[in-house]
Amino acid sequence: MSAIVGIDVGGTFTDLITVDDATGEVRLAKVPTTVENQAWGVLAAIDAAGVDLASAQNVSHGTTTTTNALLERKIARVGLITTAGFRDVLELGRRTRPSPYGLKGQFVPLIPRDLRLEVPERMDAEGKVVTPLDEDAVRAAVARLLEAGCEALVIHFLHSYRNNAHEARAAEIAAETWPNGYITAGSAILSEFREYERGVTAAVNASVQPVLARYIERLEGELKGRGFTRDLLVMQGNGGSVAAHMVARSAVNTVMSGPASGVMAAAAVARAAGLDRIVTYDMGGTSSDVGLVLDGVPQVTSETDMEYGMPVHVPMVDVHTIGAGGGSIAHVDASGMLRVGPESAGATPGPIAFGRGGARPTITDANFALGRLDPRGLLAVDGPGDPESVLAVIGEKIGAPLGLSPDEAAAAILQIGNHRMAGAIRMVSLARGHDPRDFTLFAFGGAGPMHAVALARELAIPRVLIPARPGLTNALGCITADLRHDFVNTLNAPLARLDIAEARAVLEEQRRLGRAAIAEDGVAVEGVSFLHAADMQFEGQTHLLPVALEGPEITLEGLAAAFETAYFERFAVELPEIRPVLVNLTTAAIGRRPAIDLKTLAAGDPATDLAGAQIGERAVWFPGGRVATPIYARDRLPADAVIAGPAIVQQLDGTTVIDPGAVATRDDLGNLMIAVNG
Repeated sequence: MSAIVGIDVGGTFTDLITVDDATGEVRLAKVPTTVENQAWGVLAAIDAAGVDLASAQNVSHGTTTTTNALLERKIARVGLITTAGFRDVLELGRRTRPSPYGLKGQFVPLIPRDLRLEVPERMDAEGKVVTPLDEDAVRAAVARLLEAGCEALVIHFLHSYRNNAHEARAAEIAAETWPNGYITAGSAILSEFREYERGVTAAVNASVQPVLARYIERLEGELKGRGFTRDLLVMQGNGGSVAAHMVARSAVNTVMSGPASGVMAAAAVARAAGLDRIVTYDMGGTSSDVGLVLDGVPQVTSETDMEYGMPVHVPMVDVHTIGAGGGSIAHVDASGMLRVGPESAGATPGPIAFGRGGARPTITDANFALGRLDPRGLLAVDGPGDPESVLAVIGEKIGAPLGLSPDEAAAAILQIGNHRMAGAIRMVSLARGHDPRDFTLFAFGGAGPMHAVALARELAIPRVLIPARPGLTNALGCITADLRHDFVNTLNAPLARLDIAEARAVLEEQRRLGRAAIAEDGVAVEGVSFLHAADMQFEGQTHLLPVALEGPEITLEGLAAAFETAYFERFAVELPEIRPVLVNLTTAAIGRRPAIDLKTLAAGDPATDLAGAQIGERAVWFPGGRVATPIYARDRLPADAVIAGPAIVQQLDGTTVIDPGAVATRDDLGNLMIAVNG
C-alpha cells in the first residue's frame, strides 16, 4: 500500500491531494462541498481524483463538521450533572460583554437550565472530600435526563481537576443505564482549574460528540465499502491527527480542524524553503484565516472563544478568522457605506460568476469582472461566466448608489475586502509585538494568491510565498500533519511553595499517557517527541502566559527565569516584586509520520523559457486602470522563471496576481517567491 490521501472540507470546496510513495504520482481534486452531508463531497473528490482506496496507505481528513454544528447550534441534546449549588456556572460565566461598549449582552448556553441537575458532593480546592458523592442522587439524575430525551451527558464537579474520584464514580454509575458512550467527564477533557471554562469545554465536547461520531461512522462505512482497509485519520484543531476510532471521545479537539491543517502545511513548506517566520494567510470561499509561525513552529493557544460565552480551552492552532472570503457579499448599507461580508454566497448559489443563480456581488465577482480570473478556468460552475454582465451587476448594485463607475465599484469591493484582511494580519502580528517587516506572507487558499501582494504592500511585508498548490494547501496539511495528543494538569502554586518533585512527576505521567495514546492510534510513526510548557502568571493576575520547557527535568530557578524572559518579551515590563505562579503544566505528545517529498507537488511540463509558459493576455485592472497583462500557466513555468509584474499565473487550484512593480521567481520546490517591491 503506497497511496497517501489528504482530504479537507471547506465552506465552499472539498479538496483532495493524493501522493503515491512508490511512484511519486500526485493526483488532485477540487469539488463543491456538500453542506447537507460532507461525506458526499469527500466521496466525490475521491472519485474525481480516481483514487484506488484499496491501495491507500492512509486517508487523513480535515472536517468542519463540529465547527459548523456549534456555530449553527445543530447539536445534540445534552444533560448536565453537577455539584449542588453550581448548576448555573455555565450561564453566569465571566464579567464580560459581547461588545466592549455594550451596556448589555446575553447568550444561550449549550445546555438549558432544566437539563442541568445537581447532586450532593463536594471537593475542596486541595482535592479533599467535603461532601461524599450521593450515588442514589446520581442514578436519579441520570434517569431524569434520559426521560427528557438527552443523547449525551456531562458530569462536571467542583475542583475535579484536583481530585476526579467523584466524577469518575458518577461516570461509572451513569454508564450502567446510559444507552451509548456519550458520557463526558469534565476533568477527562480538561484537567484545569476555572469551573466555567472547564464546564463549557466539556459541554462543547458532549454536544458535538454524537454529531461527529455519526458522520465519521458513515464516512468510514463508505470508505470501507470502496476497499479501504486502514484506519481513517482525522485532523484536530491542535494541528495533529488522531485515529477515527478515538476521535469522538474528545470531539471538541476537532473544532477548527480545517484552519489548523492549512497552518501546519504552511509551516512544513516554509521550513523546507528555509523560512522560519511567516504569516499564514488562507483565503477561501467563505472566510480568511490568519496565523503565525515562529521559528518554524505554528503558534498554539488554549484560550479560544468560538463565540461570546463559548470558551473552548483545549490546545488549538492560534488562528484569527474573519468573514471575508471569495464568496463574501458586497452591499451598500442604509447609511450609504460599502460593506463586504461577513455574509457569504457559499457554495450554493455562490458568486454571480458561477452561474448557479447568485445575484449579489461578491469578492470573487469583483476579481472576475476586473480581469483577474479566467472565465474559462472557474471550477464547479454551471455555465461559462461573462465578465461584462457581472461588471454590469456590480455597477448597478454598488456603483450607482455610490456614484462610481463599474470598474471603480469592483475595485472598491477589493479594497474594502483587503482592508478587513489586513486588519486580521495586524491582529496576529503587530498586536502581539511582532513587526510584519520581519515576516514572509505565506498566501494560500483558492483566493489568497490574488490578494497577497496588495496586502503585503499595505502591511510593509517584503516577501510573499505562493506554494505549489495554493488552493489545496489544507489538504496537504492533512498529509503532513503528525499524530498529536495534548495533556494539561493544574497545580496552581506560587513558585515559592511549588513541590518541584510533584511537577516533574506530572510531566512524566503526561509523557506516559502520550505514548499510550499514540500507540492506541495504531498508525505507523517514525518516532515520538514531546513539547512541554507551563502556563504561568504573576500572583493576582487572571491571564496566563505559556512558557516553553525543555523537558520534564524542570527546576524552580529555571521556571522563574523562563517566565521572566517570556513576560518581558510579551509586555516589555519587569515585575520583580510580584511572585510568579505556576498554574498549569502541559505536554503535547507528537507521533512523527513519514515526510513526503514536496517537490512532487510541483510536477508539470515546464517550457524552455518564460515565453513558452505564456498562454494569453488580457486587460486586468490594477490601481490606475486596466493594463494589458500576460497570463502564464504555472505548470509550464521553467525552473528558473523570473516574472515581472503585472502578470497573472493560473493553475487548477488558484490564480496568482503579480502586481506592477513586484517580481516573482520560482524556487526548487516549485513555490513562487514574490519580492513585493521588486
